[in-house]
Amino acid sequence: MPVAVSRPISVTLPESPYPHVPVTGQLRFDPGLPYGVGLAFPPRHPGDEELVWWFGRELLAEGRHTPTGDGDVRVAPGVDGRILVTLGNRHDRAVISAPAETVTAFLADTFAQVPPGTESAHLDLDLGLARLLA
Repeated sequence: MPVAVSRPISVTLPESPYPHVPVTGQLRFDPGLPYGVGLAFPPRHPGDEELVWWFGRELLAEGRHTPTGDGDVRVAPGVDGRILVTLGNRHDRAVISAPAETVTAFLADTFAQVPPGTESAHLDLDLGLARLLA
């Protein structure tokens, strides 16, 4: 899948046994699927596939300022210029702490590609269906 906007990001996992160890990931946006953004992590072992979480672009944008989200993805402002992204359910979850400055710059790039309110004009239904069936 082509990615029109991507930005490397160094995150931490504050609820893990190693809360200060940085983990390198990548924020992704495809204008053919303009309502969502991806947070990708490289494979942990050779032969593994990368792990990508897709969630709402607006959820990420709103979560920078106020806690938002129900279900498997929640976003909230953290401390010291961080944004907290919680992925998972009530039994298994990961809390990811990301630098707000990087997230904000990434979102600005996505909004330059597809301005808020114009998403439906950019939506590629075939691409969305292909992702669901993959």
